Amino acid sequence: MITLLPFTIKDAPLLISKIENERILLQFAGPVYRFPLTEEQLQTDLSDEKRTLFTITDQSGDPIGHAQIFLKEKTFLLGRILIWDENNRGKGYGKKIMQELLKYGFTHFGKETAELNVYDWNTGAIECYRKVGFDFDPDVKSEAKMDQETWVSLNMKIHRKTFESQES
Repeated sequence: MITLLPFTIKDAPLLISKIENERILLQFAGPVYRFPLTEEQLQTDLSDEKRTLFTITDQSGDPIGHAQIFLKEKTFLLGRILIWDENNRGKGYGKKIMQELLKYGFTHFGKETAELNVYDWNTGAIECYRKVGFDFDPDVKSEAKMDQETWVSLNMKIHRKTFESQES
């Protein structure tokens, strides 16, 4: 069982401790944050009324990750999703986390579509998002630079009806 708890600034040191390098930060948060991640950067997100931040806990109540929802004009964006222990990846947590985030977003924000962005090389995450019902939006793409590499960010969307039909 996965639970989404409100993220507070008291949760920041644990999250910061999991972001060990610039690559992890870019993968987790996109190009907005600067390494090293700081409480000030997280406080900026906490004070943004369009953002909802979560600490993700497992069935025993232990924190296993972080996620955010960002309200856009027509959609809500799931982002900054991180399961920090690699041993917890590939165990179905990702799918459960996505379902909880979508349930929260569709229940609280009155939007018909949710979206997210994912780097094209992150095949495990893409597979997880597809299992939940996300599809690619071929019209939305962006790029980020990491060292000498160009990372291509793809956009995926899911409609409320698609999500609800999978829930029942």
